[in-house]
Amino acid sequence: MLLASAAAIISPRLTSAQEPTFSTAVNVVNVLANVRDKKGHIIRDLNKDDFVILEDGRPQNIRYFAAQSDLALTLGLMIDSSMSEARVITPERSACFDFLDQVLRPRKDKAFLIQFDTNVMVRQDLTSSWKDLNEALTTVDTPSRRELREHAGGPGTLLYDALIKGSQMMLDQNGRKALIVTTDGVDEGSNADLPTTIDAAQKSDTLIYSILFADPGFHGLGGGHEGRGILQRLSRETGGGFFEVSKNENISQIFDLIQDELRSQYSVGYVSDQPQTHFGFRKLQVKTKQKDLIVQARDRYYARP
Repeated sequence: MLLASAAAIISPRLTSAQEPTFSTAVNVVNVLANVRDKKGHIIRDLNKDDFVILEDGRPQNIRYFAAQSDLALTLGLMIDSSMSEARVITPERSACFDFLDQVLRPRKDKAFLIQFDTNVMVRQDLTSSWKDLNEALTTVDTPSRRELREHAGGPGTLLYDALIKGSQMMLDQNGRKALIVTTDGVDEGSNADLPTTIDAAQKSDTLIYSILFADPGFHGLGGGHEGRGILQRLSRETGGGFFEVSKNENISQIFDLIQDELRSQYSVGYVSDQPQTHFGFRKLQVKTKQKDLIVQARDRYYARP
């Protein structure tokens, strides 16, 4: 979801084949949404009149609409490189290589790469270079024994701190923004907590796509249970999606599903019926008039005067 300030709003002439244009006018709230039927199939042929938006329970007049399949995309790849992921980090890297190869369009889309364990490390700043991103991926690995010894707090996984860093890197970016995090969902040692992490993503208008990739041998039977709930909440409250690597769905297949979602979004925009006089969150509900369809979108936005 993008909240456009008075200095930048999306033109009502926006179509799926155009980049957004901007003018100086009123504040616009722009919500990114995916729509599925009850069988989970993505619905791509809806129009403005098919949607309903409520802000704090009040119906809003939809003024801007676009299918987002061709608009620029900003991605943050977030890889858990803690010791609990040591035996799954190789397929994580491989799937990231393939994903970037398929999704990143030169001179249009951008991405950055962060790995996190006892530290949060930006391996590659925001770039459109597939080559630079792939070279950075080769450097992602679990901490060495020496690094673990030098870390005074012992082993750790700074999941929340990493996601906040990623959200901060999205603040000055426009358009569709998403963090894709592969992890077992367990945080150890972050300064931030889960609600603060969600707030940071929502303030930067960034979706979080969570991939639960846990090593059962590390966590034991039932491993990843705690992390599952955390990742589901991160994705649900930011409008992204939650996925879990399993025998039926490997990580490469999950990246394909995420790519499909990112290329099948609707952008639904409105001007709030309540003036934005102070900073704060407002509740959102996005629905379709067709009752048997399921909308995936964030449930609040951060209002800015």
